[in-house]
Amino acid sequence: MESPPLKLPACRDEDKISTLTDDLLLEILERLDLREAVRADAVSTQWGHLPHRVSRLYLNASHFRLSRMRERMDAFTGAVRSLLRERECDCNNSHAVKSLSLLFYLSPSPHLSSIGRAIEDVVSRGESKWLHFGIGSPPPASNTAPLLAEIGQQFMSFSRTYPVTFWWLTRLTFEHLVFGHSNITDLISASGRLRHLTLRLCRLVDLHSALKVDVPTSGIQELEFFGFGCTQIELISVPKLRQVWCQYLLFENPPVCFGYVPELRVVRLFSKAKAWQASFTLSECLSKSATNLSKLHLDFFHQKIWIQPEHPKQLTTILRNLTSVFLLGIFSECDLSWTLFFLEAAPALKNIALSRHSCIMRLENSPEKTNVVWKPSKDLKHLNLKVLLICGCEDEDKVTNYTRLVVGRAVGLNSIMLHGEYPCEDCSATDLERHKMGKASKVGEASRRRIKERLTHGSSSSVEIVIC
Repeated sequence: MESPPLKLPACRDEDKISTLTDDLLLEILERLDLREAVRADAVSTQWGHLPHRVSRLYLNASHFRLSRMRERMDAFTGAVRSLLRERECDCNNSHAVKSLSLLFYLSPSPHLSSIGRAIEDVVSRGESKWLHFGIGSPPPASNTAPLLAEIGQQFMSFSRTYPVTFWWLTRLTFEHLVFGHSNITDLISASGRLRHLTLRLCRLVDLHSALKVDVPTSGIQELEFFGFGCTQIELISVPKLRQVWCQYLLFENPPVCFGYVPELRVVRLFSKAKAWQASFTLSECLSKSATNLSKLHLDFFHQKIWIQPEHPKQLTTILRNLTSVFLLGIFSECDLSWTLFFLEAAPALKNIALSRHSCIMRLENSPEKTNVVWKPSKDLKHLNLKVLLICGCEDEDKVTNYTRLVVGRAVGLNSIMLHGEYPCEDCSATDLERHKMGKASKVGEASRRRIKERLTHGSSSSVEIVIC
C-alpha cells in the first residue's frame, strides 16, 4: 500500500531577505557594486536605508551613462550627497565612512563645491581611514592645452577652499591634467595624510621645465608618474618616500634625480629611449641617502639601453641593501655581460631577472641599438645570489655564455630559471608567422632544453636548472 503524499505547508509570500539582521545585510551590500546597493530598496523594503550605512563607498562618474558631461556630473554629485547626507545626523558615529573612493571629472561647473562640502562634513568627524580622489579631465575630444591648464588651476582652487577634505586625503590619482610649477608640491604639503600620488598623462604648463618636489614634512610614501610631461623630475626632499614608478618619460639625462629619500625601497624606471636622449649612470640618478633600496626595475622596451655600467665604487653605498634587480626589455642582439656590474656593486643581491627580445617594429625617433660593453672583475665572487631568471633564450650561445659567467662568480647560486619570450606590446599582434598557434612556444622550449644540456654537460655544479 502506497503511503499518502507528503503534505507541505502552504507557501507564504514571505520576504526571506528581510529576516536577516542589518549587520549581515551590510556585510552583503559592501561586497556589491555601489549602483546595485543603491537599488537595494527594490529587493526588500528593509534594504532601503542600508546604502547610507555602509562603511566602504566607491563611486565612479563613468558609471553614469549620460551623454552630456554636465548631466553625468549632476548625477554623480547627487549620488554623493545622497549617500553622505544621513551620516551628518548620526551623532554616535555608528555608521561612519571608513573608506571613501570617488572617481570623477573636472570641468568648468559648480560640482566641486557640492562634493567638497559633502565630504568635509563626513571626514571632519575623524572616523575615515581611507579617502581617495581619482580625477580626470573631460573626454579627450574636448581637451585643449589652455582648457586643461584652466581645469588644473580650478582643482588647485578647490584644494584651497576645502583644506579639511584635502588634509584627510590618503590617495590622489590624476589623469590628463596640466599643473603649474609648484602645484604638485603644494598639494602634497596640504594633504597631511596623503600616502599615494599617481599622475597619468599629466604635464607641467611649461614642458621645458623640471618638476621639483620638495616636501620635507610630508608622509607621502608612493609616487607614480606615467607619461608625465616635463624635462626632469627632481625629488629634492621626500623623507618618507618608499616607492617610485616612472614610465614613458620624455626625459633628459637622467629622467629622475633623487635627493633626500632615506626610506626609499623600490624604484621602477620604464621608458623607450628617444634619439636625442643620452644614456646616464645610476649614480647620477640615485641618491646616496637611499641606502635602504631593495628592489630596482629597469625596462628598456627592447630599444637602446639607456644606462651606463659604472665602477662599483660609485654605487656600493647606494646598492648595499639591494636584493632584487629586474632588467627588462633588453634587445636580443645586446651582450648581457654588462649586467654583472650589479653583482659587483650589490653584495646583498639575491635575485637577477632578465628579459630579452628584438622588436620587429621600428619606433619613430628611436635611437640606434648599440651594444653595451662591460668586463667584470676576474676575481669577482658573489656570496648571496640565489636565483638567475632569463626570459627569451632564442640566442643559445649568448644565453649559455652569460649563464656560465654568472655561475662562475655567484658561488651560492641555487637555481637558474629559463623562460620563453614575454609577448611584446609593439609587435606581437603584427608578427603573425612568429605567433602561429604553438609554433613560438615549441621553438622556445627546444632552445631552452639545448641550453640546459650544454650547461649541465660535464659540469659538477649542483645548481638546479628549471625550464618554465
